Amino acid sequence: MAPPKKDTEALTLRLSRSMIDAIDERRRLEADIPTRPEMIRRVLEKWLQIDTEQQ
Repeated sequence: MAPPKKDTEALTLRLSRSMIDAIDERRRLEADIPTRPEMIRRVLEKWLQIDTEQQ
């Protein structure tokens, strides 16, 4: 899944090494091994219950 092309804004975020390691571990469980930013988008979409395919 690629990031949306329209109506987006860059975001800089600092995370602890342990959180980055946890994200990387979870990424490896995905069939397509998403990038870190994509994995964070997926987590946020699920947590916020946003259906990006309808946007």
